[in-house]
Amino acid sequence: MGGVSDDNHRRLVLLRHGHAEWADVPDRDRLLTDRGRAAATGVGRWLQSTGVAPDLVLCSPAVRTRETWKLVAAQLARRPRTVYEDRVYEASPGELIALLNELPDDATAVAVIGHNPGLHGLAQVLAGDAADDLAARLQREGFPAAAAAVLTFDGGWPDLEPGVGTLVSLRQSES
Repeated sequence: MGGVSDDNHRRLVLLRHGHAEWADVPDRDRLLTDRGRAAATGVGRWLQSTGVAPDLVLCSPAVRTRETWKLVAAQLARRPRTVYEDRVYEASPGELIALLNELPDDATAVAVIGHNPGLHGLAQVLAGDAADDLAARLQREGFPAAAAAVLTFDGGWPDLEPGVGTLVSLRQSES
């Protein structure tokens, strides 16, 4: 890890919920479609195959995010501690950064499961550097349902701010 001690290296996974129904229900109560459930399972397999193993998950309390997380977690070798956090629902990038700044130092790999436009914006503002052309892909293709971005940065969670991250992996396909 480039001479940086593991104690100061953080990993952040941003995961947007799978495709949801547009039923006549309150927004928080929307369910995943069959396509959304399949995509969430695929994201879980992808996370497991890439070795991304969060030790803490912050998940929006919306039904579609909880359902997404349940399907993702079923694909992981170990289920991390999960907190259903109201502040993730409809959060702006700045609000998400403020929430992440509060995390305990022992959380070295954290996943946030939430919604757009907040997650897309957060990925963009944190990614000061990116491997290959990931930042350009993120800008061009956006952050569709079941998208996942993995960022790393050095320092503690209070040090997380715009431009300090490196976008190291991006999954934008629902397949």
